[in-house]
Amino acid sequence: MINRHIYVFLQLSVALWVATLTGHVLAQNYPSKTVRIFVGFAAGGGTDTAARMVAQKLSESLGQPVVVENRPGSGGIIATDMVAKSASDGYSLLMMAAADSIQPAMRRKMPYELPRDFSPISLVVTGAFVLVIHPSVPAHNVRELVAIGKSRPGQLNYATSGIGSSAHLAAELFNSLANIKTAHIPYKGVSQGVVGVAAGEADMIFASVTAAQALIDAGRLRPIAISTAKRSALMPNMPTLHESGVAGYDRTGWYGIMGPANLPPDVVARLNSAIVKAVNTPETKTAFFKQGLEAETNSPEQFTEMIRREVDQNIKLARAAGIKAE
Repeated sequence: MINRHIYVFLQLSVALWVATLTGHVLAQNYPSKTVRIFVGFAAGGGTDTAARMVAQKLSESLGQPVVVENRPGSGGIIATDMVAKSASDGYSLLMMAAADSIQPAMRRKMPYELPRDFSPISLVVTGAFVLVIHPSVPAHNVRELVAIGKSRPGQLNYATSGIGSSAHLAAELFNSLANIKTAHIPYKGVSQGVVGVAAGEADMIFASVTAAQALIDAGRLRPIAISTAKRSALMPNMPTLHESGVAGYDRTGWYGIMGPANLPPDVVARLNSAIVKAVNTPETKTAFFKQGLEAETNSPEQFTEMIRREVDQNIKLARAAGIKAE
């Protein structure tokens, strides 16, 4: 019996050694062919644009072609599931968007679990939301807006780019932390929502800076706060919601790269280093800034914790706001 246990132990030890050796060999030769970054949305959108900008620089750093492949559908789930089921060799990656972390809050069943079924590699960029209101709303800052909300429960309303969108969850976080109740008016996209507020169809919206900037400049929208924990370089003079009295408010759009679960640590480290280098070049940072995004990278561990935190927050917000899953 003892000999049998020793035999099993030796078999497991050899298997582990072979797996470790294989992983090291893979990492040493990585990459030896084309790397693909999958995008769950159509070409020309924010996720696609960010992926293509990074892919170009990664090709230079890795010494192999890095191409972007679009697999739109089901709110990004098709591409995400495809990467989750890919070989753990570093040749199939995903450009994940903040919107992907909302899906678990909106669907009863998911074909994968974030971040368990993935190897998060690095954040790439962030993009602040700006809270804008129609000029007819008698508020010039967040405190005045909150006071109106408390004095007229349910009468203020907010536009979004759709049920379960980033703008929707951003507004519900505002409701929760400010302890007010505002009504939801969903539109078919952020551009339509911004125009709706400018036309007086809705009182306010959390929009990307680029989507709102032209109407802000034209005086048709009044910006009163930025959504990030710290002030954004995109609008450096705009106060945050946190410093405007909504303590703890922190919400941002972002994109990051991850691969399937169990990527060899050396491959993860290689990719993280290449992404950090690619994203933080002056020309890439400038190009992102023109898109209303700020370059921001982190470690695989930090990115994993960020995804986990956002998924948990989105689930809690959806439940509290009564946003129904499919």
